[in-house]
Amino acid sequence: MKRILSVAAGIAAASLLVASASAQEVTLTLHHLLGPKAPAQTKMLEPWAKSIEEASDGRIKVDIFPSMSLGGKPPELYRQVRDGVVDVVWTVLGYTPGVFPRTEVFELPGVHLGSARETTMAIADSYDMVAEDFKDVKPILIHTHGGQAIHMVEKPVRSPDDLVGQKLRTPSRTGGWIIEALGAEPVGMPVPALPQALSKGVVAGTLVPFEIFRPLKLHELTKYSTEGPGGRRFGTSTFMIAMNLDRYNSLPDDLKKVIDDHSMGNIAETYGQVWDDAEADGKGLRRETGELIELDDSEMAAFDVKMAPVVDRWIEEANSNGLDGTAMVEAAKAAVAKQHGN
Repeated sequence: MKRILSVAAGIAAASLLVASASAQEVTLTLHHLLGPKAPAQTKMLEPWAKSIEEASDGRIKVDIFPSMSLGGKPPELYRQVRDGVVDVVWTVLGYTPGVFPRTEVFELPGVHLGSARETTMAIADSYDMVAEDFKDVKPILIHTHGGQAIHMVEKPVRSPDDLVGQKLRTPSRTGGWIIEALGAEPVGMPVPALPQALSKGVVAGTLVPFEIFRPLKLHELTKYSTEGPGGRRFGTSTFMIAMNLDRYNSLPDDLKKVIDDHSMGNIAETYGQVWDDAEADGKGLRRETGELIELDDSEMAAFDVKMAPVVDRWIEEANSNGLDGTAMVEAAKAAVAKQHGN
């Protein structure tokens, strides 16, 4: 009888441990660079966090820390999540040059056609091509915004000649190449530093999408904006929501599945569309406070000619690093074109 009771007690204890494990509760810290009212938080990060919490029946809680409130500077976000300082980050890939050489292909002019939804879905569909870039983290989403429009403090831009000698803020290495190809001088800085740089005349203009106008009040700091026909842009930037790999691997399988079900291809269309929708507000502000210049096909062709060497430069560097740059550009263009036709 004592033996039977002992075995029963052991089974009961084991059952409690299993129940405890299955009911594990997790709080994730999510760190990013923009303010709490920026579309990145209100339209993407908060809805994603809420969906994770609901799908896990409240067992996963996501605490969001905007404006680098956990410390450090924006270029440190990737290292923070890689090293486990925080659990999840949202950041710009271009802030850590050289770390994501494959994913840069989606930033190139002629690859991104002006739609964040299309390019974000193309990245998800082509993830095998860029997966090596993310081997040290758990990617939740790799996305773009609507793309880089040109915004100037004083000078309207209707041709590449209008940019010659001007200093423009760039978000990334490929953005810097585009600015150089157009005859201007690139000045690299994280986007939170841009308002001060514009107000103090450090730069004469910038490459950013329209969605950032309201959060940073760029419509008050610039007068002219230029985009191509049909919303075409001058390249784009890539971003990621990523989770610390060890933190992800420490989760029980059912919570891993919740994360997986709210990652990459499962959310690419939803949040890609969020970034496209966010452009309308900034464009409206531009029209109220300055001039929105929409190039026609012939005007855009002059920019395309100037930007073409950027793609050749990227291919040459990719090839020197053991990648097939030409094949990657062709694959990325085909992936975006497929979504463009849907």
